[in-house]
Amino acid sequence: MTAELVGALGHEHVITDHARRRTYECDGLAAYRVVPGLVVLARHAADVATTVRACATHGVPFVARGSGTGLSGGALPHSEGVLVVTSQMRDIRELDVPDQRAVVDPGVINLQLTAATSGDGHYFAPDPSSQSVCSIGGNVAENSGGAHCLKYGFTTNHVTGLDLVTPAGDRVEIGGKAPDPPGYDLLGALVGSEGTLGIVTAATVRLTRLPQEVRTLLAGFRTIDDAGAATSAIIAAGVIPAAIEMMDALSIEAAEKAVRCGYPHGAGAVLVIELDGHEADVAGEFDDVVRLCEEAGAFEVRVAADDAERALIWKGRKSAFAAVGRISPDYIVQDGVIPRTALPQVLRSITELGDAAGVRVANVFHAGDGNLHPLVLFDGSEPGAVERAEEVAGGILDLCLEHGGSITGEHGVGADKAKHMPRMFTDDDLAVMQAVRCAFDPDTLANPGKIFPTPRLCGERPGRRQGEHPLSEAGVAEVF
Repeated sequence: MTAELVGALGHEHVITDHARRRTYECDGLAAYRVVPGLVVLARHAADVATTVRACATHGVPFVARGSGTGLSGGALPHSEGVLVVTSQMRDIRELDVPDQRAVVDPGVINLQLTAATSGDGHYFAPDPSSQSVCSIGGNVAENSGGAHCLKYGFTTNHVTGLDLVTPAGDRVEIGGKAPDPPGYDLLGALVGSEGTLGIVTAATVRLTRLPQEVRTLLAGFRTIDDAGAATSAIIAAGVIPAAIEMMDALSIEAAEKAVRCGYPHGAGAVLVIELDGHEADVAGEFDDVVRLCEEAGAFEVRVAADDAERALIWKGRKSAFAAVGRISPDYIVQDGVIPRTALPQVLRSITELGDAAGVRVANVFHAGDGNLHPLVLFDGSEPGAVERAEEVAGGILDLCLEHGGSITGEHGVGADKAKHMPRMFTDDDLAVMQAVRCAFDPDTLANPGKIFPTPRLCGERPGRRQGEHPLSEAGVAEVF
């Protein structure tokens, strides 16, 4: 098959050299590493279709990869499969400002689209912390969110159409510029499917009008409980900020060492709150937010006077993940969701988990919608440190589920959290999901080993299996 792809795509776009293939052995979750069997650098949708069609013909698994910034191992390669890299597909095909739509290649960088449309008074609302490097194709695969998803929603709320290469290698168009196309909601199934239903080769997305007014403030609190109380009070008052982000003392320490963000000295937690909209509405909401923060115990409230000060406030939060490298040689980024009102209790429990295991946990999260990003810190050179950190990380997800939450908010399940899926879903739930996957990919060649805890062959009867699964018996799959 290698010769076939080289003949169709050219030597320069098919990587066979082992050292070069190692470049792609992991995504942003470096704890999982697999050298792909072959790497294809796609330039056009036709390249993707040619590659996938060859994989289907020869029964070879394939995995799509964009910028490689994912944090769940969703783009982890298959050792005997083809890694289809779409990062060279970076054309903005169409900007339809009057209809507030854009059609983009999957490799277009998130922030690149905003830069291209801001001059016309629009932007692309989903804003992951990695938005300066992550690709829109990856955002679609993982249903990425970001700081402003509290008010503007996740990627799924901003996609109206997709061009897809199916696992059979066919090119299809789903949706378009219309806001609500008739028929089954295939877009809803595809966004967030983590490359298990095909490879996106173009996306039609909504453009959002730039707000008339934006006001950003930073509030310092002595404790996380006080910051959590302020968050709940703001939402309870009927104010929906564009963003409410929280950082605890340990994550503040890391950010200060990394980018000198100048957050309030002595704060046990800070809130970054951004309000946007009509000038009159923002003015009224701003007064309410400041009052509610002060009533909850804020000892300092700063307001950004201009774009430079706003950027500095956000710099600390946006750099938080990378910044913890200044205070710990290794860390695990977790991604769970809880009801907003459970924040104080869950954060106390996370501290207790870390203390019991001798592991530090820095907390950074989207406080407004309860999406937690605990950073479990450890030194991989210490005996047993990795195991302790992984135990704490898993315990955090258990806490989220105990409080009615989820094992992931925006990072996806990927390879990292597949083993946790049975803790959140029943066997019947997983069987139905697998049935949907098999409808798209009956040969299970698209990103195998992701999302589901054990391989289940298409055609198997759904429901609880009697006796040991043959794949488990053969040592290929593990049952959790």
